[in-house]
Amino acid sequence: MKTNVKTPLAWRADKIPGPNEADTAKLSRLIAAYAPHDGSFELRIPGLHASRLSRSNTECFHSLRLPSLCIVAQGAKTVIVGQEVYEYDASRMIVFSVALPVASQITQASHSEPYLALKLDLDPHKIADLVLKVFPHGLPPVQERGAVYITAIDVSIVNAATRLMECLGLPGDAELLAPLVMDEILIRLLRSPIGVRVAQMGFAESSVHRVAKAISWLRANFSQPMRVEGLAGLVHMSVSSFHEHFKSVTSMSPLHYQKVLRLQEARRLMLSTIMDAGTASQRVGYLSASQFSREYSRFFGSAPTKDIARLRQETGLRV
Repeated sequence: MKTNVKTPLAWRADKIPGPNEADTAKLSRLIAAYAPHDGSFELRIPGLHASRLSRSNTECFHSLRLPSLCIVAQGAKTVIVGQEVYEYDASRMIVFSVALPVASQITQASHSEPYLALKLDLDPHKIADLVLKVFPHGLPPVQERGAVYITAIDVSIVNAATRLMECLGLPGDAELLAPLVMDEILIRLLRSPIGVRVAQMGFAESSVHRVAKAISWLRANFSQPMRVEGLAGLVHMSVSSFHEHFKSVTSMSPLHYQKVLRLQEARRLMLSTIMDAGTASQRVGYLSASQFSREYSRFFGSAPTKDIARLRQETGLRV
């Protein structure tokens, strides 16, 4: 499969410099304290998650990534969306502006220096409120459409993330001060080189927002037959325009997006509920068991029964 590696947007010399080793080391210690072992942890501050992984993987981990900002304090990761490849580490932050099925790999991690990262969920309504303050005279025009943005991180965002984590250890700070620090992080994100693109999340007429609305329908109805004409009408676009915008934003067609959702959900059902492949395929909307097996094998690399047996033998792998 041909892939395109995405590099960060150019970082202008007049911007705040990147974080130094001491800045990221402090954030790393805080993340490690709240992620004491390998896994993803939902923290007491709503929308904030910490992750730790102590080994790199050779195989891809498949998941649905919701709109979020990811800040890596230690280690490195690669995410594949459609045919696009995004690489990031402690020097780069990444934003997902719509829900996307992704394949990811931890490319730099060890027991002595594990991969440590923060994920902050993004609310389009909050983004819209802050955009009015950051861009009081309106948004500059945006030509590029996309759902994933990556750019160099600056010391102010790392320091704000550190203060956000520190709120967890002080009585009352998680409730009173954390929301203010989260707003600060979002404002700094909107003022970054990818800020104008992130701002599109909050505007109903933007391509990203319209595609996000169609994605919400697909996620809620992935087991139902899909008509591109119906989705296009839902977001008030012509069929040709909708198809073009959807693929431009998500790097996949609506039909392929639905197929990936179905396959990921079938895998989750078989692994977590001990459901057999035939039942799982019907549950997610497949009418043909043989078609399900073929598409599953092509996507995950082995037949459903063999794949699930392997996953159950491996420790620490979540689907």
